[in-house]
Amino acid sequence: MKTQVTGRIQKSPDEAYIENVLFPQFEFELENYLHHYLNIEKVFLKAYKKMGILTEEEVYEIWESINQIDMESILNISRDNMTDIAFSIERVIEHNLSKPIAKWHIDRSRNDFQACAQLMYARDKWIQLTKKMNSFAQLVMKKAEKYTHTVMPGYTHYQSAQIISVGFYLTAISRHLLKTINKMSNVLDAMNNQCPLGSGAMSGQEYEWDCSQMANDLGFQSYIGHALSGVASREWVLEIAGCISFFSNNMSRFLTDIMHWGSSEYQFIDLPDELTGISSSMPQKRNFPIVERLRGKTSHLLSYHIDFLIGQRNTPYSNLVEVSKEASRNLSTLFNETDSLLDLLILVFENISFKEENMKQRCALEYYGGFTLANILTEKSNIPYRKAQVIAGRFVTKSLESNIVPAEASIQLLNKICTEYGYSNKVLVGELRNVFNVEKALFFKTTQGSTNPKAVEEILKSQQLEREELCREFYTIMNKIGNRIDMLKDWRTIREEII
Repeated sequence: MKTQVTGRIQKSPDEAYIENVLFPQFEFELENYLHHYLNIEKVFLKAYKKMGILTEEEVYEIWESINQIDMESILNISRDNMTDIAFSIERVIEHNLSKPIAKWHIDRSRNDFQACAQLMYARDKWIQLTKKMNSFAQLVMKKAEKYTHTVMPGYTHYQSAQIISVGFYLTAISRHLLKTINKMSNVLDAMNNQCPLGSGAMSGQEYEWDCSQMANDLGFQSYIGHALSGVASREWVLEIAGCISFFSNNMSRFLTDIMHWGSSEYQFIDLPDELTGISSSMPQKRNFPIVERLRGKTSHLLSYHIDFLIGQRNTPYSNLVEVSKEASRNLSTLFNETDSLLDLLILVFENISFKEENMKQRCALEYYGGFTLANILTEKSNIPYRKAQVIAGRFVTKSLESNIVPAEASIQLLNKICTEYGYSNKVLVGELRNVFNVEKALFFKTTQGSTNPKAVEEILKSQQLEREELCREFYTIMNKIGNRIDMLKDWRTIREEII
């Protein structure tokens, strides 16, 4: 006779329901949640012993039974247990016991059991992604150090604006990555302070469970503190997706620039042959499809955030475990796609090179020093600043009309235009040429956070200190989690705690 798991219904789930819902969920949990479920079972054993519900001998026998469980043993009896992994684990443990232990599983619910396993799974995945995000940030910062003096055009409104350095631009990317890591660390900390174990079905439990100790045993900082929120809230899913959405949104903007830089019109960057593509009909082309793919991938990460929001919206604030599973079914996809995106980003940034001569030549073609000219006209010739802006603009226009390149800027033309506006120019020819000197453009900027190479070096120093501090905070949390989980592997350690 099959072991009954309920007295409320008499028949097993419909075959179509099993095939389309129950078994796919069972397989996913078996592969991704099983070790978390087993660790939770061990923590429950400690709590039972502490409350005097089970003896040390009973706890040890169940402990050994848990250690005998593998994926195959769970899968083999799934059909007899409503294709439910919690019921299946319970049955396998019971089967391995020498005799039934009546009080084992007393005052237990699947609701907080499943909520806790889901959170532990997400916590592990989040730790892996945070480590990889840190590696990516470190790579971008290292690349920025190499290019603090390498000039390139800066654009606003898709128009030539001011000369910047490659390193300056890259530190904008690393800044975004550090902000992302900070958010990721905050999300990890928040997850680690909302262990749901002990919430029961929705309103708490009837025995004196030490929820704080159970949370600590699983590497959490604290119990969530509210039984209903423990089983009803999935805010951590939204926090995870929101953080990734923030990361991917700005990353798509950086990737758009990189796509432009790789075009035949810009020719600012290059990638090795193994990261390029060709045209089937235009043999002269050398494309960068990997960058196109990267930008496309960021859009999916944004969409998952919306997916989770809509999945949770307008659902009752209670334990609706199947609604929760369905609403967050793309969570594993989000983790996998983010991991894939980071792998490819690291690959691209490890191999990207900047065509320094091309960028320098492009800088020499445009009158990027217009802003500087207006400043120096006001400073040297005492021309009101707005008028100086007008004169500088007029000077650039006339120079272009006369086919005068920036390196040969005409002091005579500047004198003439100043006179036309009723002013006497005091700027010397050497000073005018310096204004449009590509090599000196970076050094005209003097403020903190500017493109001046010294300022970029200071940005990198500050970012490195920030990254190191974020790493310290992150690894403190990660190591505590790992240490507590590792303790659950050793019966002697646990025995010392429960005696």
